[in-house]
Amino acid sequence: MQVQTEKRLYTPEEYLALEEKAEYKSEYHDGEIIPMTGGTTDHNIIAGNFYKKFPLRIKGQSYKVFFADVRLWMSTYRRYVYPDVMVVQGKPIYDGSNKTTITNPLLIVEVLSKSTKNYDKSEKFDYYRSIPEFREYILIDQSKYHLEQYAKTSENQWLFTEYNSENSILTLASVEVKIPLIELYEEVDFSEIEE
Repeated sequence: MQVQTEKRLYTPEEYLALEEKAEYKSEYHDGEIIPMTGGTTDHNIIAGNFYKKFPLRIKGQSYKVFFADVRLWMSTYRRYVYPDVMVVQGKPIYDGSNKTTITNPLLIVEVLSKSTKNYDKSEKFDYYRSIPEFREYILIDQSKYHLEQYAKTSENQWLFTEYNSENSILTLASVEVKIPLIELYEEVDFSEIEE
């Protein structure tokens, strides 16, 4: 006879206290603590390239770019997550009194992997759309030149654009910025890809 154990649920405060001391990052999904899987070097390179290239193109404008270690809180769904890159227009709005969690990204970038791409393209996008300031979602494939862009055109309407070539140029809708895909994939060797 098997004994079923009840899954332990945590409050957001308990999660934050545990996360502060943890050796690895976890997300918080409405009471559940979900350990994050490790990323590949290509995943890190692509996210890093976006993080590096974006500020060079917005000099003097009022945007802040956050990379990997800054959490996002979505109160509607009671979720803390770690997007790969987030862009905030103006000043970040923090959850709580410290500067580890924001609530107001304008743009979110996720680099896709086999283990996360379905979640990133579906449920996670649903959750992100609950953020009033959120206007653009970029999904970057790490195994080939392929990028998906979702830009909010009006309430409950999003425009989908797909980029499939190293010669493509990503034209952001929420910020006046253009980034060639070849720059986002700089230093990625597709012959060595292992997701």
